[in-house]
Amino acid sequence: MNKLIFRKLTKDICGFFLLMCLSIGIIVWTLQAVNYLDYVIEDGHGLKTYFLYSIFNFPKIVNRLIPFIFFITLVYVITNYDTKNELIVFWTNGIGKNEFANKIILISFILTLIQIIISSYISPYSQLKGREQLKDSKIDYFTSLIKNGKFINVVDGLTIFINSKDMQGNFENIFIDDSSKTNKKIIYAKNGFIDNSSIYKTFRLFNGQIINKNKKEINAFKFSQIDFNLSDFSSNTILVPKIQEQPSIALLRCFFPHFNQYNLNYFVLTKCEKSIEKEIKQELLKRFYKPLYIPVISALSCFLIVLSKNNVGYKKNKFIVIFFCFLFLILSEGSLRYSTSSNYATYVYLLLPIISFIFIYSHLKKRLKYV
Repeated sequence: MNKLIFRKLTKDICGFFLLMCLSIGIIVWTLQAVNYLDYVIEDGHGLKTYFLYSIFNFPKIVNRLIPFIFFITLVYVITNYDTKNELIVFWTNGIGKNEFANKIILISFILTLIQIIISSYISPYSQLKGREQLKDSKIDYFTSLIKNGKFINVVDGLTIFINSKDMQGNFENIFIDDSSKTNKKIIYAKNGFIDNSSIYKTFRLFNGQIINKNKKEINAFKFSQIDFNLSDFSSNTILVPKIQEQPSIALLRCFFPHFNQYNLNYFVLTKCEKSIEKEIKQELLKRFYKPLYIPVISALSCFLIVLSKNNVGYKKNKFIVIFFCFLFLILSEGSLRYSTSSNYATYVYLLLPIISFIFIYSHLKKRLKYV
């Protein structure tokens, strides 16, 4: 009987948790996806690239929300059980409040392991795949970005100015600045259009002049028609993977020489520069250690069963529990930012969730012993 009761509890917690992850995750993902529209509007990527990049960022969003959603889940399930008098079923079947709390804390440890897997592997892998979508994509909306009297610099090393554009996609009075650090190249054409019929996107220019200037001399020549290849240029979008998009083992090798014995040629991060050492250390703490705050939240949430709904101090107790849960959620985020400011700060960050859990759990057992 007790197994069936606990099975229902686990099912209710997992079901509501997954539902909240999906619901809140989609809401946050939708809001964040609006910011990614810059890749279409300003950087010239296609809608397919935008959609795939947004999808690949969904695991990151859910991963960030897991502690908060688990807290909401526990508060909802325990409060709902108490409101419907379902907690009495536990007590009348000989299940003590300590046993009930231990079951919830056990679930929290399982969730902690799951989040470590998501944050250390699934999330960075999906973000890296999203970055690869930007890197491999073509500038599909390049033509639509060109407007009358506007400087266009959606690609590195290239600036284009069009004086006028008709409905058929023909341009007049075209100025192209294709300058590098060592050589300045200015192209003027009376008219032209973008040719999408070939494999490579080209700017077909007519009746113009090319001016080349280097340190020693200036060369200029006229042309009746030339094809300016646009496929050689990349978008202004940041294509180098960020620290949070790097594989975990590539970050671990920066701190543990043992990992260097493995073949790491397929990993993105090949150099452990001193300038990014703190960022790497902070990212590792976020992936492997920050999830330890989940058991702390679960232990705090278990204080909801100390008093029943008919007790005078029930509402006050509920408010205190929710307040301290929010406090630890904020603490888990805020303390991470300063965790690598010094060795002392790192030690404090490492000890804080462990000491907090031991203290809260010990106090919880004492409270439940006498109720």
